[in-house]
Amino acid sequence: MRAVVCDRLDGDPSVLRVAEMPVPEIGDGDLLIKVGAASVNFPDVLMLSASYQHKPELPYIPGMEGAGTVVAAGASVVDWKVGDRLIFGVKPGAFAEYVKVPAAGHLMRVPDGWSDAEAASFRVGAVTAFHSLVHRAALKAREVLLVHGASGGVGMAAVQLGKHLGARVIATGSDDRRLAVVREQGADFVVNLRTDDMVSVVKGLTDGRGADVVFDPVGGEVLEKSMRASAYGARLLVVGFTSGGPTKIMSNHVLIKGLSILGVRAGETARREGTGYFRDYATELPKLAAQGVMRPHISHRFPLERVADAMRVLIDRQVIGKVVIEI
Repeated sequence: MRAVVCDRLDGDPSVLRVAEMPVPEIGDGDLLIKVGAASVNFPDVLMLSASYQHKPELPYIPGMEGAGTVVAAGASVVDWKVGDRLIFGVKPGAFAEYVKVPAAGHLMRVPDGWSDAEAASFRVGAVTAFHSLVHRAALKAREVLLVHGASGGVGMAAVQLGKHLGARVIATGSDDRRLAVVREQGADFVVNLRTDDMVSVVKGLTDGRGADVVFDPVGGEVLEKSMRASAYGARLLVVGFTSGGPTKIMSNHVLIKGLSILGVRAGETARREGTGYFRDYATELPKLAAQGVMRPHISHRFPLERVADAMRVLIDRQVIGKVVIEI
């Protein structure tokens, strides 16, 4: 099979190559998936420079999520059969023609009417948004949700889910063209961080009160300003640091405003806390997908041989929603 291989970690997508690899051999409890599409996520970029929490052994096949069709099932598998279409997560291994996954893992059926590309783009954004807004922040209807990085795949999923939960959603970004798409995906208001004073705009839209919940995958100056744009008792979700690195938290704002700073690591929390989280993902996410909530917007598609280009458009912040590798 053809697969993307990373032999060394120097941070540049040019190190990636497409090579012939053996098709994985499955055990009694496994499924063999013919991959139709896989999506590129920011952690895939971080892994190239050993900057992500999970550091795979070299050489490895990148890619954290994808979708495809079951072509073989182990003898003990009962819930899946050859021909079923499913969404899978791996860590890593998705950028290949075939992938082996445990049938008892956290798999989802592809919603009716969804392409492989859409299905491949759902899992990471949906799980992160759901864990952030439902598990961590307990977002309520009529609260004000401020979403940063809203034109990215995870941010857009948070906009869509926040709107579905009944919140008033303010979304930020740095490009009016991309923000126009975010508005189409459900944001009530959009703020261009390059041209607008975000704190003043948020305060103005909330009669001076500020946001109740902040979803922040950006970090840096954005998180610092978010504290000033927050309401008393607000919950600030620290989802990532796409701005380049961790942020020094201004403890005076935390104290004076009674803020809650909540770290978000969906997968790690589920592994540590047990079956309740996994059960939520297994039951609630398929329902939301069937309703069209968090249906991915795809702005870029590439063949497997152009995986480096797929990563570069993400690095260069050209992507609106998701970038997909079609296999």
